[in-house]
Amino acid sequence: MTAIIKAVKLEKTYRDEIETIALRGLDFSVEKGEFISIMGPSGSGKSTLLHILGFLDRLTGGDYLFEEKSMNDYSDEGLAQVRNEKMGFIFQAFNLLPRTSVLENVKLPLLYSDVKESLWDEMALKAIDSVGMSHRKDYEPAHLSGGEKQRIAIARALVNNPSVIFADEPTGNLDSKSGSQVMEILEKLHIEGHTIILVTHETYTAEYAHRLIKIKDGLIEVDQIVEQKHKHQNGFFK
Repeated sequence: MTAIIKAVKLEKTYRDEIETIALRGLDFSVEKGEFISIMGPSGSGKSTLLHILGFLDRLTGGDYLFEEKSMNDYSDEGLAQVRNEKMGFIFQAFNLLPRTSVLENVKLPLLYSDVKESLWDEMALKAIDSVGMSHRKDYEPAHLSGGEKQRIAIARALVNNPSVIFADEPTGNLDSKSGSQVMEILEKLHIEGHTIILVTHETYTAEYAHRLIKIKDGLIEVDQIVEQKHKHQNGFFK
Protein backbone atom coordinates (compact mmCIF):
# COMPACT_ATOMS: atom_id res chain seq x y z
CA MET A 1 0.00 0.00 0.00
CA THR A 2 1.28 3.49 -0.85
CA ALA A 3 1.82 5.87 2.04
CA ILE A 4 -0.42 8.93 2.04
CA ILE A 5 2.19 10.74 4.18
CA LYS A 6 5.94 10.19 4.12
CA ALA A 7 8.52 12.16 6.07
CA VAL A 8 12.16 11.76 5.02
CA LYS A 9 14.81 13.25 7.34
CA LEU A 10 12.28 16.01 8.05
CA GLU A 11 13.79 19.01 9.81
CA LYS A 12 12.49 22.33 11.10
CA THR A 13 14.68 25.13 12.43
CA TYR A 14 13.39 28.51 13.53
CA ARG A 15 15.85 31.34 12.94
CA ASP A 16 15.02 34.48 14.87
CA GLU A 17 17.49 36.19 17.18
CA ILE A 18 18.62 32.72 18.19
CA GLU A 19 18.42 29.45 16.23
CA THR A 20 15.96 26.89 17.59
CA ILE A 21 15.88 23.35 16.22
CA ALA A 22 12.34 21.98 16.55
CA LEU A 23 12.59 18.78 14.45
CA ARG A 24 15.82 16.84 13.94
CA GLY A 25 15.43 14.55 10.93
CA LEU A 26 12.22 12.54 11.33
CA ASP A 27 11.55 9.43 9.22
CA PHE A 28 8.11 7.83 9.19
CA SER A 29 5.12 7.18 6.93
CA VAL A 30 1.36 7.00 7.34
CA GLU A 31 -0.84 4.61 5.38
CA LYS A 32 -4.34 5.53 4.30
CA GLY A 33 -6.87 4.69 7.03
CA GLU A 34 -4.48 4.79 9.98
CA PHE A 35 -5.36 6.47 13.29
CA ILE A 36 -2.15 7.83 14.82
CA SER A 37 -1.58 9.75 18.04
CA ILE A 38 1.48 11.97 18.39
CA MET A 39 2.56 12.60 21.98
CA GLY A 40 5.40 14.44 23.65
CA PRO A 41 6.17 16.98 26.37
CA SER A 42 5.75 20.71 25.83
CA GLY A 43 8.39 21.92 23.38
CA SER A 44 9.03 18.44 21.97
CA GLY A 45 8.07 19.45 18.42
CA LYS A 46 4.72 17.65 18.10
CA SER A 47 2.70 20.75 17.18
CA THR A 48 5.43 21.88 14.78
CA LEU A 49 5.23 18.47 13.11
CA LEU A 50 1.45 18.67 12.77
CA HIS A 51 1.71 22.14 11.23
CA ILE A 52 4.15 20.87 8.62
CA LEU A 53 2.13 17.73 7.86
CA GLY A 54 -0.96 19.93 7.49
CA PHE A 55 0.77 22.35 5.07
CA LEU A 56 0.45 25.15 7.65
CA ASP A 57 4.22 25.62 7.83
CA ARG A 58 7.20 24.68 5.68
CA LEU A 59 10.10 22.40 6.58
CA THR A 60 13.69 23.62 6.50
CA GLY A 61 15.40 20.30 5.73
CA GLY A 62 14.64 16.83 4.39
CA ASP A 63 11.42 16.15 2.54
CA TYR A 64 7.71 15.61 3.13
CA LEU A 65 5.58 13.82 0.57
CA PHE A 66 1.80 14.07 0.67
CA GLU A 67 0.07 11.63 -1.69
CA GLU A 68 3.52 11.00 -3.27
CA LYS A 69 4.18 14.66 -4.12
CA SER A 70 6.89 16.65 -2.33
CA MET A 71 5.87 19.67 -0.29
CA ASN A 72 8.83 21.47 -1.87
CA ASP A 73 7.12 21.26 -5.27
CA TYR A 74 4.19 23.45 -4.18
CA SER A 75 3.86 27.21 -4.26
CA ASP A 76 2.22 28.86 -1.25
CA GLU A 77 -1.00 29.01 -3.28
CA GLY A 78 -0.67 25.32 -4.11
CA LEU A 79 -0.22 24.45 -0.43
CA ALA A 80 -3.36 26.41 0.42
CA GLN A 81 -5.37 24.61 -2.25
CA VAL A 82 -4.33 21.13 -1.11
CA ARG A 83 -4.87 22.11 2.52
CA ASN A 84 -8.43 23.20 1.79
CA GLU A 85 -9.38 20.32 -0.50
CA LYS A 86 -7.62 17.33 1.07
CA MET A 87 -7.05 18.17 4.75
CA GLY A 88 -9.45 18.75 7.61
CA PHE A 89 -8.42 20.46 10.86
CA ILE A 90 -9.76 20.30 14.41
CA PHE A 91 -8.20 22.65 16.98
CA GLN A 92 -8.41 22.99 20.74
CA ALA A 93 -9.88 26.50 20.44
CA PHE A 94 -12.63 25.41 17.96
CA ASN A 95 -11.98 28.47 15.68
CA LEU A 96 -15.66 29.01 14.89
CA LEU A 97 -16.98 32.36 13.66
CA PRO A 98 -18.99 33.68 16.66
CA ARG A 99 -21.84 35.52 14.90
CA THR A 100 -22.37 32.93 12.19
CA SER A 101 -24.70 29.94 12.35
CA VAL A 102 -23.54 26.36 12.67
CA LEU A 103 -24.53 25.73 9.05
CA GLU A 104 -22.56 28.72 7.76
CA ASN A 105 -19.51 27.75 9.86
CA VAL A 106 -19.48 24.25 8.42
CA LYS A 107 -19.83 25.60 4.88
CA LEU A 108 -16.71 27.78 5.21
CA PRO A 109 -14.19 25.39 3.55
CA LEU A 110 -16.51 25.11 0.54
CA LEU A 111 -16.19 28.84 -0.14
CA TYR A 112 -12.61 28.24 -1.27
CA SER A 113 -13.26 25.01 -3.17
CA ASP A 114 -14.32 24.14 -6.70
CA VAL A 115 -17.57 22.62 -5.45
CA LYS A 116 -20.70 24.11 -7.01
CA GLU A 117 -22.46 26.51 -4.62
CA SER A 118 -25.74 24.69 -5.22
CA LEU A 119 -24.26 21.69 -3.34
CA TRP A 120 -22.92 23.55 -0.30
CA ASP A 121 -25.99 23.29 1.93
CA GLU A 122 -26.45 19.58 1.19
CA MET A 123 -22.81 18.78 1.96
CA ALA A 124 -22.75 20.88 5.13
CA LEU A 125 -26.00 19.39 6.44
CA LYS A 126 -24.67 15.88 5.83
CA ALA A 127 -21.50 16.68 7.82
CA ILE A 128 -23.53 18.25 10.64
CA ASP A 129 -25.79 15.19 10.78
CA SER A 130 -22.75 12.89 10.95
CA VAL A 131 -21.77 14.42 14.31
CA GLY A 132 -25.34 14.43 15.66
CA MET A 133 -25.85 18.19 15.55
CA SER A 134 -28.65 18.65 13.02
CA HIS A 135 -30.89 20.12 15.74
CA ARG A 136 -28.35 22.93 16.25
CA LYS A 137 -27.76 23.89 12.60
CA ASP A 138 -29.27 27.39 12.98
CA TYR A 139 -27.60 28.18 16.33
CA GLU A 140 -24.66 30.53 16.78
CA PRO A 141 -21.58 29.17 18.63
CA ALA A 142 -22.28 31.33 21.71
CA HIS A 143 -25.35 29.17 22.39
CA LEU A 144 -23.44 25.88 22.22
CA SER A 145 -21.52 23.97 24.89
CA GLY A 146 -17.81 23.29 24.45
CA GLY A 147 -18.49 19.72 23.36
CA GLU A 148 -21.07 20.89 20.82
CA LYS A 149 -18.64 23.49 19.44
CA GLN A 150 -16.03 20.78 18.90
CA ARG A 151 -18.57 18.58 17.14
CA ILE A 152 -19.24 21.47 14.76
CA ALA A 153 -15.49 21.87 14.23
CA ILE A 154 -15.34 18.17 13.31
CA ALA A 155 -18.24 18.62 10.87
CA ARG A 156 -16.40 21.54 9.27
CA ALA A 157 -13.27 19.39 8.97
CA LEU A 158 -15.33 16.68 7.26
CA VAL A 159 -17.32 18.76 4.79
CA ASN A 160 -14.80 18.47 1.94
CA ASN A 161 -14.32 14.72 2.53
CA PRO A 162 -10.59 15.23 3.18
CA SER A 163 -7.87 12.63 2.73
CA VAL A 164 -6.55 13.29 6.26
CA ILE A 165 -8.04 14.78 9.43
CA PHE A 166 -5.58 16.56 11.72
CA ALA A 167 -6.69 17.04 15.34
CA ASP A 168 -4.56 19.26 17.58
CA GLU A 169 -5.48 18.71 21.27
CA PRO A 170 -9.20 18.42 20.31
CA THR A 171 -10.29 17.66 23.89
CA GLY A 172 -8.04 20.21 25.61
CA ASN A 173 -10.88 22.66 26.41
CA LEU A 174 -13.50 20.04 27.26
CA ASP A 175 -14.67 18.23 30.38
CA SER A 176 -14.07 14.49 30.47
CA LYS A 177 -17.57 13.53 29.29
CA SER A 178 -17.52 15.93 26.32
CA GLY A 179 -13.96 14.88 25.53
CA SER A 180 -14.98 11.23 25.42
CA GLN A 181 -17.88 12.02 23.09
CA VAL A 182 -15.55 13.88 20.71
CA MET A 183 -13.06 11.01 20.71
CA GLU A 184 -15.85 8.53 20.02
CA ILE A 185 -16.79 10.53 16.94
CA LEU A 186 -13.16 10.48 15.76
CA GLU A 187 -13.01 6.71 16.33
CA LYS A 188 -16.24 6.29 14.35
CA LEU A 189 -14.69 8.28 11.50
CA HIS A 190 -11.64 6.03 11.62
CA ILE A 191 -13.82 2.93 11.43
CA GLU A 192 -15.47 4.47 8.36
CA GLY A 193 -12.04 4.68 6.71
CA HIS A 194 -10.75 8.18 7.48
CA THR A 195 -7.05 8.77 8.14
CA ILE A 196 -6.63 10.62 11.45
CA ILE A 197 -3.54 12.19 12.98
CA LEU A 198 -4.07 13.30 16.57
CA VAL A 199 -1.72 15.48 18.63
CA THR A 200 -2.40 15.13 22.36
CA HIS A 201 -0.75 15.16 25.76
CA GLU A 202 -3.54 13.08 27.29
CA THR A 203 -2.92 9.34 27.59
CA TYR A 204 -6.67 8.59 27.69
CA THR A 205 -7.19 10.43 24.41
CA ALA A 206 -4.17 8.79 22.77
CA GLU A 207 -5.56 5.35 23.60
CA TYR A 208 -8.22 5.72 20.90
CA ALA A 209 -5.48 5.56 18.25
CA HIS A 210 -4.02 2.36 16.83
CA ARG A 211 -0.47 3.66 16.54
CA LEU A 212 1.56 5.87 18.86
CA ILE A 213 4.44 8.17 17.91
CA LYS A 214 6.26 9.79 20.84
CA ILE A 215 8.49 12.78 20.17
CA LYS A 216 11.13 14.20 22.49
CA ASP A 217 13.57 17.01 21.70
CA GLY A 218 12.58 16.94 18.04
CA LEU A 219 13.26 13.22 17.59
CA ILE A 220 11.00 10.17 17.39
CA GLU A 221 11.44 8.28 20.64
CA VAL A 222 8.71 5.66 20.08
CA ASP A 223 6.77 4.54 17.00
CA GLN A 224 4.65 1.49 17.70
CA ILE A 225 1.29 -0.18 17.21
CA VAL A 226 -0.67 0.01 20.45
CA GLU A 227 -3.52 -1.97 21.97
CA GLN A 228 -6.73 0.00 21.47
CA LYS A 229 -8.33 0.51 24.88
CA HIS A 230 -11.70 1.75 23.63
CA LYS A 231 -13.72 -0.79 21.68
CA HIS A 232 -16.60 -0.06 19.33
CA GLN A 233 -19.28 -2.69 19.75
CA ASN A 234 -22.74 -2.82 18.16
CA GLY A 235 -22.72 0.89 17.44
CA PHE A 236 -21.72 1.89 20.98
CA PHE A 237 -18.35 2.67 22.53
CA LYS A 238 -17.31 0.81 25.63
